[in-house]
Amino acid sequence: MKILCAVDGSEFSQWAIEAIGAFDRSALSSVTLLHVADTRHLKPVGAPHIATYRGAKAALEKSGEEILRRAAGHAEVALSQSAMRPRTAVRTLLLHGSPASTIARRAAQERSDLIVLGTRGLSDIKGFLLGSIARQVAALAACPILVVKQPMPQLRRVVLAVDDSKHSRKAARFLRGGLLPEEANVTIYSSVQSPLTELAGSYVSETDQQALLRPAVERAERMVASMREEFLKDGYAVFTVIQQNHVVDHIMKLAQDGLTDLLVVGARGLTNQERLQLGSVSESLLRHAPCSILIVRGARA
Repeated sequence: MKILCAVDGSEFSQWAIEAIGAFDRSALSSVTLLHVADTRHLKPVGAPHIATYRGAKAALEKSGEEILRRAAGHAEVALSQSAMRPRTAVRTLLLHGSPASTIARRAAQERSDLIVLGTRGLSDIKGFLLGSIARQVAALAACPILVVKQPMPQLRRVVLAVDDSKHSRKAARFLRGGLLPEEANVTIYSSVQSPLTELAGSYVSETDQQALLRPAVERAERMVASMREEFLKDGYAVFTVIQQNHVVDHIMKLAQDGLTDLLVVGARGLTNQERLQLGSVSESLLRHAPCSILIVRGARA
């Protein structure tokens, strides 16, 4: 597995590096630590300002090199915790431009399997006004992205939220593909939506509502049982939960109990227009979930 980890010198990017150390490193081949010097606002105007521009750019580059030096040291520590670890190549890279688009583009160029970055977890309003880099990268990146919202020195309690889609199955396969340490336990969670609106349901008996919902419940049970068997074959402890309605609310409750290290969801690829729109489950969880979240992006339907 090839990982691209974006760093900016903050404690949040240090959390991202530490999170990599929590992975099962038997399949972790390389880690690229990327710092993007945001030079978009440095525009020389006239000859007298050329020296000022060059000095400012040099300062950004020098600070970026220092950030990468420190990040490499943190990575060496994080990746040396296991006495049985295989050797993981760590390299640093300094680029210029818009942080979000540069991160996504570089991940595509390197064919990275996963992007990792830390965030302070902006509130809904502040995140909307300022635009978090994590949210922008999640919208632009073609590969899975792990957004680390809190220290994650170990990866033992994982919630995999699924529905009956190829994107959820892809998320499950990715999770089983070398990311999880063998001591991790996985809760496979699914929410079944009623075919009736809340208002329409008030005119239908509880018995009839359950009869209408039963086929969806049975499909969810078969899907969850199949995924459970796959994780059991790989030696993981697995639990399953199936709820009715209010998918985001139920997932948030699981994440807010303080007993979840990582929340995992699958998401379909977005068109350019859809990237500008909000409201998807993965978008809502990325905004509001208090724990770290892994979004496994699938191809567009």
